[in-house]
Amino acid sequence: MRVLVIGGTLYIGRLLVKKLLTAGHDVTILHRKAEHPFGRKVRSVTADRNDASTIREALTGLRFDAVYDIAYDWERGTTGAQVEATAKAIPGDLCRYIFMSSVAAYGDGLNHSEDDPLASDIHPDPYVRNKAGSERALLRLYHESRFPVVTMRPPFVYGPENPFYREAFFWDRLRCEQPIIIPGDGNRLMQFCYVHDLVEACFAALEKPTAPGRAFNVADDKPLTQVEVVTEMSKAAGKHASIIRVPREVIVRNGGNAFGDPLYFAQYFDLPPITEATGRVKRVLGVTMTPFAAGLKETYKWYLKHADPSKKPDFEFENKLIRLAREAGRMAQGI
Repeated sequence: MRVLVIGGTLYIGRLLVKKLLTAGHDVTILHRKAEHPFGRKVRSVTADRNDASTIREALTGLRFDAVYDIAYDWERGTTGAQVEATAKAIPGDLCRYIFMSSVAAYGDGLNHSEDDPLASDIHPDPYVRNKAGSERALLRLYHESRFPVVTMRPPFVYGPENPFYREAFFWDRLRCEQPIIIPGDGNRLMQFCYVHDLVEACFAALEKPTAPGRAFNVADDKPLTQVEVVTEMSKAAGKHASIIRVPREVIVRNGGNAFGDPLYFAQYFDLPPITEATGRVKRVLGVTMTPFAAGLKETYKWYLKHADPSKKPDFEFENKLIRLAREAGRMAQGI
């Protein structure tokens, strides 16, 4: 097949492109930079994924059988209207348009099935409403004209080459025997997806005849508490985690950031829980999820190859939170 990958140079996209090439597909990547890691194996075109007119111009003279739309503009956001315009701008008689959405499209709540309502267009989080709005726009095209869309809704994606400071956040601290902060009681649920499983689901959706018009939750079966996540991270590293619970009000009052510096529990990891049921991806696409412990083991091997043992992260902010939490604990005990 002639396959276009929108955003094929990082993490999920890079692994997907490699798998498509191995399977013998003719691959074109569309991205904003001229550089890419695939050499002459792929055709590269440059365009702004948020601007359908530049995409249409960049693809002049080309035609495609399938599209993977996995790029999101983290600086400006990518709206449903922009995704719909992109879908309509792709030349060719498409048999698949596979869109990378997120568990965030549900907005909130636990154990969502794929047929549950998505978040509204007035949700306060722009990422949530953009993903939900994009899915609504694409699925509306399916119902109107049988546009062959498939959407993927992973939760936290982990694995080798993760560009977010997540798994490595904990392993950096375990390596330095630094205590790990647990925000609040540590019982917030988290659900994960091994990056290779997500790529496998995307690949399977390319040819499965019952995939179009459907969404797929792609995730481990069992959500974990934040404490359980840290425990599994420490097991993968063969280390013991020294856990310090710090009330969220202390973290927030002192400027703790869930998204960027100063981090206290990896990037994006301390968010209100959203979880999902995962039966459809196994039943329809035939994808079996990698056990979390096994996926972490492979990710840790990659981490060891790429971590700089001489580089020590700055723990000043975390140490401050730990000190404040311990002082509050002593005062509560009247010590």
